[in-house]
Amino acid sequence: MDKTDLKTTLLQQMQNKFQTMSDQIIGRIDDMSSHIDDLEKNIADLMTQARVEELEGENKIPATQKS
Repeated sequence: MDKTDLKTTLLQQMQNKFQTMSDQIIGRIDDMSSHIDDLEKNIADLMTQARVEELEGENKIPATQKS
């Protein structure tokens, strides 16, 4: 194998490794994005639930004590 072939082979191997790492990073970003979407939905649900419970709590105060 001459130097040109060796350089070509090494460059191809480096490109393959770079592509593999890039694909892995993109896959992880997609996974994290999905987890973030789930967390945002859960937070929104919890905030809605807290507001409902707060309103229900306000409705349980006797009318004479309401301001």
